Amino acid sequence: MRIKKIACCTDFSENAELAFEAAVEMAEKFHAELDLLHVLPPVINPMMSDSEWIIPNESQDSLFTQLEERMEQTYGSRIDRDVKHKLVVLSGHVSTEILRYLEEKQIDMVVLGSYGLTGMGLVLFGSVAKRISHKAPCSVMVIRQSK
Repeated sequence: MRIKKIACCTDFSENAELAFEAAVEMAEKFHAELDLLHVLPPVINPMMSDSEWIIPNESQDSLFTQLEERMEQTYGSRIDRDVKHKLVVLSGHVSTEILRYLEEKQIDMVVLGSYGLTGMGLVLFGSVAKRISHKAPCSVMVIRQSK
């Protein structure tokens, strides 16, 4: 298996932390590039009209800047200088944006955490990890927290 480009998806959760650690270890082992992704989902309030919930560009730019800074503080500073990496903030439907990025950037492997939803939680909320593992154009590693 040739792994030259690894993507790691994060939402700053405990499971994302485990995925980050695994992705960094793999990037070091395979001398691969590492892209850390965070997707800002759209904020939708069913009580507002379409024009009311659209975030002004200035606010969105500020939010992106804050997320980029948080990614640098949380993850960027912990990646060895020898590992070529980039921190990426996207916006939109989480799994759709991740899948688009994986394809556009020709990622070889994506690493992400799993919340382990089951039953009604899975039915109501779905699973980003499940969607990615079924539709990704590359290999997928889902990191689960040991119980």
